[in-house]
Amino acid sequence: MKKRLVGVLLASALLGAGAAPAVATSEFGSGAKSKPVVVDFAGTVALSNCSGSVVRMPHSQPDDPALVMSNGHCLETGFPGAGEVIVDRPSTRTFTLLDAEGGPAGTLKASKIAYATMTDTDVSLYELTSTYAQIRGQYGIKALELNATHPVKNRSVKVVSGYWKKIYSCGVDGFAYRLKEGVWTWKDSVRYASSDTCRTIGGTSGSPVIDTRTGKVVAVNNTSNEDGERCTLNNPCEVDRRGNVTVRHGARYAQQTYGIVRCVAHDSKIDLDRKGCSLPKP
Repeated sequence: MKKRLVGVLLASALLGAGAAPAVATSEFGSGAKSKPVVVDFAGTVALSNCSGSVVRMPHSQPDDPALVMSNGHCLETGFPGAGEVIVDRPSTRTFTLLDAEGGPAGTLKASKIAYATMTDTDVSLYELTSTYAQIRGQYGIKALELNATHPVKNRSVKVVSGYWKKIYSCGVDGFAYRLKEGVWTWKDSVRYASSDTCRTIGGTSGSPVIDTRTGKVVAVNNTSNEDGERCTLNNPCEVDRRGNVTVRHGARYAQQTYGIVRCVAHDSKIDLDRKGCSLPKP
């Protein structure tokens, strides 16, 4: 979970390559039939130090301000502290929006950090100055939809890195009850199955994790155990319900995102008091 980029790169570690068929529903459709699609780069973004994506909720409307999702540790202001929750902080950060082939489609600008934390999860949500309809109208690109249900074990997923313009093919191996890295602890983290196509490198932090069956985002990529160390920075360890610690050298992880859906209200506002919202509060 590095953020620095030096030479080729030193950033947060994560996932592998290739694109595969997936199924997705039409944006803002109501009852429209789903159709097969290919997981590509459309809707992903490149940050200065990480990857990200333009995301919408199942209930989002075309005129809602668009949201960009990445990791909490990818913030331009540095890592949030343990227990720190950031809401409605002004930001003018820019993002390079990518087209299906990974080429630059345009530049998006934030108006604020709507929400960010590294407590329980590792996520940042930027509110943009553009609406979903404006992005689609100007660039012909739809937002990626967050799935409203928990990720599924043994499901094939794609990790799409806007920073490296590379797609990693992975599988959901299971879930870590608690994942501890340095002073931070995350809940119910997604663990990827080990494979040659799932070897992420620095800069893939914040990449959307897309279920190839539904075409929806089920997690946000965030870290890996690089050196086999126990619970240190860039070397997360798993802690079970009884407090037993397991170190998996080389394991890659992501943070599930279904819990975000219930925390986003009308006009893309983050409402931590909304019914069913379990994101940490300030």
